[in-house]
Amino acid sequence: MSIVPPAYIGRFAPSPSGPLHFGSLIAAVGSYLQAKSQHGQWLVRMEDIDTPRMLPDMDSAILRTLEQFGLQWDGVVLYQSQRLARYRDMFSQLQQQQLIYACQCSRKQISAMGGTYDNRCGALQLTADNLAWRLRSNNVNTQFSDLVFGAQQISTPLAQEDYIIKRRDGLFAYQLVVVVDDIDQGITEVIRGADLLPMTPRQQALCSLLGAPVPRYGHLPLAVLQPGFKLSKQNHAAAISQWPVAEVMYKVLCFLGHPPPLELKHAAVAEQLSWATACWQLSRVPRQMEISSTEFR
Repeated sequence: MSIVPPAYIGRFAPSPSGPLHFGSLIAAVGSYLQAKSQHGQWLVRMEDIDTPRMLPDMDSAILRTLEQFGLQWDGVVLYQSQRLARYRDMFSQLQQQQLIYACQCSRKQISAMGGTYDNRCGALQLTADNLAWRLRSNNVNTQFSDLVFGAQQISTPLAQEDYIIKRRDGLFAYQLVVVVDDIDQGITEVIRGADLLPMTPRQQALCSLLGAPVPRYGHLPLAVLQPGFKLSKQNHAAAISQWPVAEVMYKVLCFLGHPPPLELKHAAVAEQLSWATACWQLSRVPRQMEISSTEFR
């Protein structure tokens, strides 16, 4: 009896802390094409858990920009800020299993440790209010196979650090909620920017810890202005909502190793995406962690 593999479900998860820029559009298009080329679903999730950083109405602006570039998502948009009860349940589960502990260390103290937390609070059984909570990282396997970059070994000290899943201010951390969301949405494959590649072992381990299937992961090269200086909201990368849509899509596809025929350079994005979906292969995506974005302007 043959086993039918699960249907493909991918996702794009922007943070409404700023508008979409060229770098975030690369991640959106890459994840979209990977899903649609396999006749799968492409979900959109708003990572708005860090509420102090969110900007009013930015979620709507991001969705309009996705529609502007022909990227129509499946189903309803999931908002992390509406899922706090679910995160509390998962936090309680980890607490009952004694897999997490309270930590009193400040950023200044961690800096004095060399920048990597040394897990010193793990045996203290702290109970005071306003402490961070960390997950024990005993079972993190730092080796994995990336769909774009192949075999990976994450050798940084952070890979073995007991990391925060709930902050001092009471907000749940990205490292917890992203895994819970992927589990609940049935995500089978995660295609995202290479800046998140070092976090993959943590997320795979937590997914297994929660008894769920681990998604496959593939990472796309980052658009950078210069080495080590990626396009991001933090460095005020320009919003793309006012850029010429067809030309930008053409440049994104070139960046991803799928240059369309020249006659499609000014074609409607629907036509460009149709062409790209038909010929999309992750093996054609450049195996470079960073690519200068200046040549794609």
